[in-house]
Amino acid sequence: MSIAGLLSLLFALIAALLLVLYTLQRRDLRKIAELSQQFQRVAIGGRLPGRVEVTSDKPEVAALITAVNHLLTRSGSPGERDIGYAPKLFNELGDRIHEAVLVHGDVILYANRQFASFVGVDRAELIGRRLADLVPPEYSELVSENIERRLAGDSAAERYEIDMVGLQGQMTRLEIASTLIEYDKGSALLITGVEILPTQTVQALRVPEVDSDPQAQALNSLAEAIIATDRDGRITYMNPAAEQLTGTTEDAAAGKLLEDIVSLVDETDRRLLSDPVHQALTSGAAVNLSRRALMLSRGNGSERSIELSASPIRDSARELTGAVVMLHDVTEMRGLTRQMSYQATHDALTGLVNRREFERRLEEAIEGGHRGDGQHVLAYLDLDHFKLVNDTSGHLAGDSMLREVAKLLRDAVRDSDTVGRIGGDEFGILLVGCPLDKARQIADDVTRAVGDHRFVWRDKIYNIGASIGLVEISRESGTLEELLAAADTACYVAKKQGSGRVVVYSARDEALARHTGEIQWLQRLQSALKENRFHLYYQVIVPAHEEDAGPAMEVLVRLQDESGHDLLPAEFMRAAERYRLMGLVDRWVVQTTLAALGRGAIAVEPRHSVAINISGQTLGDAQFLEFVVECLDSTGVAPGQVCFEIAESAVIANLDHARRFVGVLHGMGCQFALDDFGSGVGSFSNLKTLPLDYLKIDGSFIRNLARDTVNQAMVTAMIKLARTLNFKVIAEHVEDSAAEEAARRMGVDYLQGYAIGRPQPLELAA
Repeated sequence: MSIAGLLSLLFALIAALLLVLYTLQRRDLRKIAELSQQFQRVAIGGRLPGRVEVTSDKPEVAALITAVNHLLTRSGSPGERDIGYAPKLFNELGDRIHEAVLVHGDVILYANRQFASFVGVDRAELIGRRLADLVPPEYSELVSENIERRLAGDSAAERYEIDMVGLQGQMTRLEIASTLIEYDKGSALLITGVEILPTQTVQALRVPEVDSDPQAQALNSLAEAIIATDRDGRITYMNPAAEQLTGTTEDAAAGKLLEDIVSLVDETDRRLLSDPVHQALTSGAAVNLSRRALMLSRGNGSERSIELSASPIRDSARELTGAVVMLHDVTEMRGLTRQMSYQATHDALTGLVNRREFERRLEEAIEGGHRGDGQHVLAYLDLDHFKLVNDTSGHLAGDSMLREVAKLLRDAVRDSDTVGRIGGDEFGILLVGCPLDKARQIADDVTRAVGDHRFVWRDKIYNIGASIGLVEISRESGTLEELLAAADTACYVAKKQGSGRVVVYSARDEALARHTGEIQWLQRLQSALKENRFHLYYQVIVPAHEEDAGPAMEVLVRLQDESGHDLLPAEFMRAAERYRLMGLVDRWVVQTTLAALGRGAIAVEPRHSVAINISGQTLGDAQFLEFVVECLDSTGVAPGQVCFEIAESAVIANLDHARRFVGVLHGMGCQFALDDFGSGVGSFSNLKTLPLDYLKIDGSFIRNLARDTVNQAMVTAMIKLARTLNFKVIAEHVEDSAAEEAARRMGVDYLQGYAIGRPQPLELAA
């Protein structure tokens, strides 16, 4: 082809390209002109639309249209114009209720502050967005499809759970419920959300104007009980939740005062509380009843624990027109709180106060003694023959015996005295306002009552005895630890004199005790460590369901005495702790176990581990961490084969050391279990600060699990908490088939106890 021909072809292509560009430009200009015409129609008196219906393939034009629609949406939002444009009910009431509230059409039309707080933004920024954009990707399609189907009137779930993702990455789990309502002359979904672990508190109310139908429909959908009154305090409105809570219908309550349908009393002393509606109307300010309020229904006689907020209603001229009352039923929450509080301060087996609570009351008595506020006496009681019952008839018999003794002790002392379980078969009695002579008389009565009692278990009858040590609490008394040690010493001397004896503490007795039994134990422990007379036992841990990983056994330690008999830890641990020898015992256990694992003497399946207990005294030793790391290196044991068990009480007492110990070894691959979980009050805070793998529920909750409804409720709560934190759950002290079946049914992951397998000697020969 000639050069002239090529130039002609090139000019033709350029002309065609210019024609295409001109056509596209004209089309984009038409879209912009169409957008302009819509706004001109609004400017000459038309209604401002919610959005403009103009489309374009051109990114720049599409971006312009999107921006205009966003501005139109924001112009109707609470942040950009009068917040009262939304139904006044939502603006006033929505921000004061416990639930998160949304009104959702194609996009979010309204959000209360509670919902905005979950996302971490101002609620104005939520208007125009979609709920599906605020959840993790795996929930987005579910939420979007559910909202579309609900708005279209099709069948879809009305209640489900979702995770909300905040701008700072925080995750909140909500239970979502939706109701189709009319909103701003159109259909929308009223969406309410309740946090699965609620933390919000009740706030004051400032609410509603006269109801309109859409507002009343929304009010009727709320789970909170709402009551409105006129300026005289007479009821004009009740939503269904209020009808259910008070046991009175709206028609029956109309025109009556709140005190005509319910009584409000203090749940501690049943004292009648003032009418909150009358207080709100006369003071012109919000009134809250959030602590210890109990509502008594005159309709059906029911009693419910409530949190109540009453606020005055004012019109646009700020004139008082009535009051609104919100009632929140907290019966279940307070019941669980009381149950948790009781469980934290009482021994689950005997119902007596536990050691922590006993020591708290003893500390108060010591402070009173130092001030000279009366005479008090501490009694320390140790049972005789408890080990015999345990060894011959089992732990269930021993537990039954402890319960019977606890009842004997309660019946033998005064109502003002405190009886607590200090240890396995050791009890403390705090005699408040009691001279020493009177305390001696009470102690004699206690030993006589216990000595006369015959414990019957199946075909066996056991005689029980008790020894008691007394110490007076006065201005000269030392610390709590010194007082307990003195009472313990007096009890030891009493026990040496024979069953049923009472001894009052004296320094001479303490010296005698120190130079006899206690020194002997020290020498025995030192000798056992030197002569390697400790032995390892193991108890199997089995999965409750289909599991192919986790702890396979727990390593236990026994001390062989001079005659060749193995002694249980309960017989020597106390002396080892007193003489600061637990660190040496734990080092022996860790080193022996890891060495056996390293040479194959202890065989564990892949992805399984061996559990080793670490005492609180050892956990507080800063050098123990380096010792464990050296043992892992020298034996070649994979860290994943080891699971360390640390008791909850040990963590509380050595929290900083525990964080370092767990953090370093968990980072290397070792697993960790929190032992005796639920036995103390620090459980929940510890779970948040330690990287754990397992929760080992305290055996006191498991022993009677099949029959004890309180234990069942506590175990259910612990399992639910563990699931939330992605921990596995181990149930220990499973001692019969009923407890085993109950534990499996409730969802624990692993089982350990006599019903699964008794402790057996661990053969360490390779």
